[in-house]
Amino acid sequence: MKKILGLLLLSVTVSFAQEIALVRDNGLFGYISKTGEYLIQPKYKVAKSFSDGLAGVLDNKKWGFINSKGEWVIPAIYKDVTEFDNGVCLVNLNKEYFYINKKGEKLTSPKTDKLYPFEDGIAFIRDGKKVGIINPKMEIVLAPTYELIRPFVGDYAKVKNNGKWGIIDRKGKVIVEPIYDEIGELHKNTTWARVEKSYGLVSNNKFKAIDSVMKIWDFGDQDLAYARKNEKIGFIDLNGNWVIEPKFDKARAFAFQLAPVSIEKKWGYVNAKGEMVIDFIYFDAEVFSADGLAPVKTVKWGFTDRTGKLVIPGNYDISVVGFNMFGNSEKGFINGLARVKYAGKWGFISPDGKLLGNKWYENVELFQE
Repeated sequence: MKKILGLLLLSVTVSFAQEIALVRDNGLFGYISKTGEYLIQPKYKVAKSFSDGLAGVLDNKKWGFINSKGEWVIPAIYKDVTEFDNGVCLVNLNKEYFYINKKGEKLTSPKTDKLYPFEDGIAFIRDGKKVGIINPKMEIVLAPTYELIRPFVGDYAKVKNNGKWGIIDRKGKVIVEPIYDEIGELHKNTTWARVEKSYGLVSNNKFKAIDSVMKIWDFGDQDLAYARKNEKIGFIDLNGNWVIEPKFDKARAFAFQLAPVSIEKKWGYVNAKGEMVIDFIYFDAEVFSADGLAPVKTVKWGFTDRTGKLVIPGNYDISVVGFNMFGNSEKGFINGLARVKYAGKWGFISPDGKLLGNKWYENVELFQE
């Protein structure tokens, strides 16, 4: 009986979780659902995306938080706020920075020279020139130890000490010793690194240089990384072996078995064997998404399927560079929708090319929960 009740509670929780997008129309911010309907009509001069079920909005020059019904949950009393993450938000009230929970209650943080916003369940603390980590319970996970800690990517983060880079996990455990001049993201216990002028791979804390390689990028979802040798780009595996010989001018990571590659300013796609699946016919190309489509550029951007068929014509822009409020720059289809720009307006299209809600906006942000 308890197991059934637990499943029912889980289903209720899931049913209430919905994705919401921040949009701007006629100079005001509002929020839409994935049906394209307004959950909250545009009425705010300044607003943030939903995160952790709450969104920061500006009212009478002060920040507070609303829920998905537009109801005030935390009153607008703050000079500045970040987004909630794992139930915690950094705010500024009367020139004092501190953390609050989703009830608006002030939290006591460990001693730190500076407060940092939480991101993916982690926030930094500082003691002089050293940085450490705390969790949302305000517990010290890692005492200030490093000169610099980059944001976590999955379960790992790059760290820097004495000008050298390494990698730690979320518990602060050293996974790769900080002894490298450059380092990449960890993938299956392997990453790329640079020692002086030599590039290679680090696996199980052992560095192996790859002859004549001038640069290595991070691994994609197919256990292949692209690397440059003799001014050309190819792909190496987790052992540092060339799987696709360097012959391309540019490339991007593998995603869903295909990678964008370029020769003489034209882009196409190769598979893991180096075979051309989509010929060099585009001016630019991005990686494939789980929806089976990738953004490709003719004069403007459209979307191709994995066979090379242009299923959505090249009528759009997809870059978000230059937005003041809309900073997330992910491109392509994400959970069934792609953010695109047409005739100076922004909106969302589905994989069949239909415009969500049959409406364009001044700006749109990606959907968040």
